[in-house]
Amino acid sequence: GINAEYGGLQHLIFRSSSSTKKKMATRETLQSQLEHLQMKYVGTGHADTTKFEWGVNQHRDSYASYVGHESLLMYFAIAENSSIARERFNILQKMLQPCGPCPQREDE
Repeated sequence: GINAEYGGLQHLIFRSSSSTKKKMATRETLQSQLEHLQMKYVGTGHADTTKFEWGVNQHRDSYASYVGHESLLMYFAIAENSSIARERFNILQKMLQPCGPCPQREDE
């Protein structure tokens, strides 16, 4: 009676702890992969990324895509009634400070 019940409880406890260990291992693996991507690619951000830096990365990624896709440049050129080269130049100029000058940090 009692030994069988105790053995059953022990089995349940072991099963739940092994699944918890698997979840923790998966979480650690995902965290490790995320940290690796954040070190490898500038635009993926990190724990200390400010709202301004995130916005700059988003704008620059968009502008890089516009310049890299000729059809988007043509679309913008038609919409702005200018040449493709002028639109490319304007977009590349916007990449320098896409969100304006960097705001002053509070810790400085």
